[in-house]
Amino acid sequence: MENRYWHQYYPKGMPTDIDLTKYSSLTELLVLSCIKFRNQNAFVNMGQFLTYDDVLRLSEQFAAYLQNHTDLKPGDRIAIQMPNLLQYPVVLLGALRAGLIVVNTNPLYTPREMEHQFKDSGAKAIVILENFASHLDKIVANTDIKHVITTGVGDFIDGLKGKFINFAVRKIKKMVPEYHLPTAKTLPEVMEWGSDSTFTPVPQKLDDVAFLQYTGGTTGVSKGAMLTHGNLVANLLQIEAWKASAILPGQERIFTALPLYHIFALTVNCLVFMHVGALNILVTNARDLDSVMKAIKQYEPTFMTGVNTLFNALLNRPDFADLDFSKLKVAAAGGMAVQSDVVNRWKSTTGSLLMEGYGLTEASPVTHFNPMDGRDRIGSIGFPMPGTDVKIVNDAEEEVPFGEAGELCIKGPQVMAGYWNRPDETAKTIKNGWLHTGDIGVAFPDGFFKIVDRKKDMILVSGFNVYPNEIEEVISAHPKVKEVCAIGVPDEHSGEAVKVFIVRNGNVSVAELESYCKENFTGYKRPKYYEFRDELPKSNVGKLLRRPLREEELQKRK
Repeated sequence: MENRYWHQYYPKGMPTDIDLTKYSSLTELLVLSCIKFRNQNAFVNMGQFLTYDDVLRLSEQFAAYLQNHTDLKPGDRIAIQMPNLLQYPVVLLGALRAGLIVVNTNPLYTPREMEHQFKDSGAKAIVILENFASHLDKIVANTDIKHVITTGVGDFIDGLKGKFINFAVRKIKKMVPEYHLPTAKTLPEVMEWGSDSTFTPVPQKLDDVAFLQYTGGTTGVSKGAMLTHGNLVANLLQIEAWKASAILPGQERIFTALPLYHIFALTVNCLVFMHVGALNILVTNARDLDSVMKAIKQYEPTFMTGVNTLFNALLNRPDFADLDFSKLKVAAAGGMAVQSDVVNRWKSTTGSLLMEGYGLTEASPVTHFNPMDGRDRIGSIGFPMPGTDVKIVNDAEEEVPFGEAGELCIKGPQVMAGYWNRPDETAKTIKNGWLHTGDIGVAFPDGFFKIVDRKKDMILVSGFNVYPNEIEEVISAHPKVKEVCAIGVPDEHSGEAVKVFIVRNGNVSVAELESYCKENFTGYKRPKYYEFRDELPKSNVGKLLRRPLREEELQKRK
């Protein structure tokens, strides 16, 4: 197929490429945006606002602390482990301004998962919500982390309200387990020291690494995708160009219920909408639908993002239809396939579009999105982004004709530099400059693309990647488990759920395994279904085979 043939179908005025020469780094782009919109509100959480000037000033204080009160140097890694709080954008931008590489970490990770990520990244510092510090206490000695900064939920909430929130979380709700991190500093302490210190700007280039964003890749254990400043600037500008007709700089309100540590919300919600001077409405706990509803009602967002699970949950609330959606322009869906019923119900309920795109961590993440000129197609991922090359190939790496399925491959300025310290894994994923996504897609003559299946064994639970290898490795370590095989099965709530098939090496119960998995996996990774068997399907060389089990499950559900 002709490369970039889809350009002829782009909406009128859509650029076919992007210009990366305007900015030297993501840091520069964000700082300039904070200056440009300094009098505008940038973030709101729990009723507390931060202006862009606040973000600029506070991030400089945090960067000054890192430069003057630690031995951290540009290129060192700093982990950020917290949900959506006002502290997040301040710490994020401050770390980037100090020249550090940010390692986003799911705050619900177990100690085992945290240890792997911190050891693999070589993180030397961490900013962690105190609610999860007890987990860090258990494993920090096994890592290179020397600088620990803790923060409370209410630390950036002014006056008595912030103090009461922290008191309630710590003493009334007892959500902060005891921990012993004797050298840890608190974020308020750190910010005060930073305010008395001098910040020195750090020269940065587009090919410098900005984030280690952890993902399982196409196979195996979690790996750090090296996303450069150029990768993020490119994807930010690509998304912005795509939505240019709908975005009014300085006037938008983006609803952020998805966690900012996830690449989707990081790029689309945080970075893109900071660049256009929007107000970012941060929801700390997206599972608390009451707080989600309250925030939508109070702030009347013009844009929002989510996964199918969130949109479906909201639509199933009888009071959702009573909200005022007159300001909402577009809801963008990603992370998992969006059900056509949800798209149709969303439009009939809100009057706005629920549009689907496609991306992956290794591409910063967005590679495709549906056009915003009324041609959006349910079940399609839309067109490739400006400046993005796409091809569909068979197992022999040959391009296939329109309408024929094959592996979706991407080339563009948003594609990662590779996996951190894993050149062999990088070589398996990026071949001759093309990122092999592991997803099976189809290209159509009118420029649209569609995902039809996955080549890889990854399980997609509510937009989060779960890798069978990790599940199997951990469960097989249980002394009463002889063999285990993990697959994804359809689930009406989360898209897919984890099911494990187990050959026992003793009298182990489901309850015992559930307790074991709770200790070792964050919630979305835990198996939902367990099945005991006398044996598991294997190849002639003894390799466990997942496909027969998947096919068997699909037959059961027909």
